[in-house]
Amino acid sequence: MLFMPLALFRCPLPPRFRFPVTGKSAPPKAWFAAGMLLALVLRALPVYAAEEFVVLSYHDVKDEVAKDIRAGQTAVSTANLIAQFDWLKNNGYHVVSVQDLLNAKAGRRALPQKAVLLTFDDGYANVYHKVFPLLKKYRYPATIALVGKWMDSTARDPDVPVETLLSWEQVREMSRSGLVEVASHSYDLHLGLLGNPQGNEQPAGVTRIYDPQSKLYEQDTAYQHRIREEMRRASESIFHHVGVKPRAIVWPYGESNRALIEAARDVGMGVTFVLRDGKNTTADLSLIQRMLVSENPDIADFSRMMTTLRVGDRPLHVVHVDMDYVYDPDPVQTEHNLDALIDRIQGMRVNTVYLQAFSDPDGDGNAEALYFPNRHLPMRADLFNRVAWQLLTRARVKVYAWMPVLAYRLNAPDNWFVHEWKDGKPQLASHIYKRLSPFNPDARRVVGEIYEDLATHCSFGGILFHDDAILSDYEDVTAAGLAAARRWKLPTDEAHLRGDAATRMKWAKRKTQALLEWTDFLTEKVRYWRPDIKTARNYYALPLLQPDSEEWYAQSYATGLKHYDYVAIEAMPLMEKAENPKAWMDELLKKAAAYPDGLRKTVFELQSVDWNTQQEIPMTDFIAQIQQVQRSGGIHIGYYPDNVFHDHPRQEDMERVYALPHFP
Repeated sequence: MLFMPLALFRCPLPPRFRFPVTGKSAPPKAWFAAGMLLALVLRALPVYAAEEFVVLSYHDVKDEVAKDIRAGQTAVSTANLIAQFDWLKNNGYHVVSVQDLLNAKAGRRALPQKAVLLTFDDGYANVYHKVFPLLKKYRYPATIALVGKWMDSTARDPDVPVETLLSWEQVREMSRSGLVEVASHSYDLHLGLLGNPQGNEQPAGVTRIYDPQSKLYEQDTAYQHRIREEMRRASESIFHHVGVKPRAIVWPYGESNRALIEAARDVGMGVTFVLRDGKNTTADLSLIQRMLVSENPDIADFSRMMTTLRVGDRPLHVVHVDMDYVYDPDPVQTEHNLDALIDRIQGMRVNTVYLQAFSDPDGDGNAEALYFPNRHLPMRADLFNRVAWQLLTRARVKVYAWMPVLAYRLNAPDNWFVHEWKDGKPQLASHIYKRLSPFNPDARRVVGEIYEDLATHCSFGGILFHDDAILSDYEDVTAAGLAAARRWKLPTDEAHLRGDAATRMKWAKRKTQALLEWTDFLTEKVRYWRPDIKTARNYYALPLLQPDSEEWYAQSYATGLKHYDYVAIEAMPLMEKAENPKAWMDELLKKAAAYPDGLRKTVFELQSVDWNTQQEIPMTDFIAQIQQVQRSGGIHIGYYPDNVFHDHPRQEDMERVYALPHFP
């Protein structure tokens, strides 16, 4: 048998109260639809404030650039670069330098409107032969980023031919011109190091090296020593050859973390650059976004990139993947399962995967083990980093680590866990999610360390917070929870705390905020090591359909929109036992659209299985739901579960209705 047998489908657990909602919205008038489309286009166009700027990331420049059928080409033709320089000049853009950024940050001189910084990575010789003459002609400043080891004749990388690189004499000449800032691109971090037991090589600067002999990972002290020595060598190499200490570093592959940023700052490189679309402000120069100029764009594509910054309402099409279905005790079988998953994701051309990072074989929603090395729970397999990396590099999707917020099966005292009022006294909560109390400092520390361990050992682009972040109107009445109620000037006995609607709602809103602060804490733990991550959080549908239900869940759709990059609503009418699923979905979409950012920031997560009957939803019905979301203005769509083994949802149909164009 090719694939391991599947367990029963698992279901996001229904809340204690659920109410079907009916009703439908009328289709928009043609003029209204046109107006909405125009509004979306105008909203996508950037408006530059005085201290805002964008950065363009170039690499090699050649007279002839052959079209590469594979995506990811970074060489730009000389003719296209000239056209791009002309376009910037003719459209009111002002090319600025690193010194201009520092002056603006210090308050010495404001940046001009529509400021653009040009960077050229890797130290290719054509920067001297092709780009430097253009910089002098246009009087455009630029920053070049050099890899020290590639240029060091005594330690040159044999994979980088000497004739393709700048010489130090050429670098000195460009530096003396006053037009070129010499930045570091590291001394020897522009390579991959072994990042997991399966043999993946990952960016050296952010990877904890795996030793196959000892089967151990690089410890924090060794990692810190390695990167600090790297920053010292990178700075000294440029100073030795050029006579100036670099003030900026361009992170190889665009990958960085706070430890790297701190190490660079300590040797004088306080300006650092990553690869990410969007605008920057001079308020913070420690992590500057750059737009990668790829696929040799002609002037139409370049103009589109500059006028939208590629950060408009890009749709997310999400597949929600259970790692428990990829994992097999036999590593060879696991790899077969992974190959099948990647082939499927590639075929469907989605751009996002919510990937389970915890193990939940009995399907109750609680984390019994984890799929990454950590300090507090068993590791079922060291697998998350492998699967996430393969999905990124082979299927070109952004992977979100799907993680519980509170539901961890820890061997811990009862007072760590949520309690509810029952039989007139506080008792361990009876909900199937055995949740840690968000008011317990020991629980907070442990879950924070779990998220730290995820971030240090794994490469991923976002966090999906599980739907376990709930507190009912009877919870949490641990001693720590009641102490919080006392600080909030609320009563701490059941009769008065639940005695009237106003007090119950005040308590609910405080608990809502406590859960938001808990996820903030976890996000910051991750962002120290993975600064670029996006956040999404699973919400039940009822807090959107009926906002007063916040009293029962401590979930608020409105605050979620303000707090996370995306709110992933469980748009699952059959799970909700709605009498009229289509009307229920119409009402959900209508409610989301009533919020200013509702459609822009909501992922509508559909169900591909009817858990009431344990039957797969027919493809005609499933596709109809996708199209219903799209017709009503929904931008982001996901679904759960995906069954690669039974081909459900059917890949052939999903390629037709769910596939997205590739983005650079």
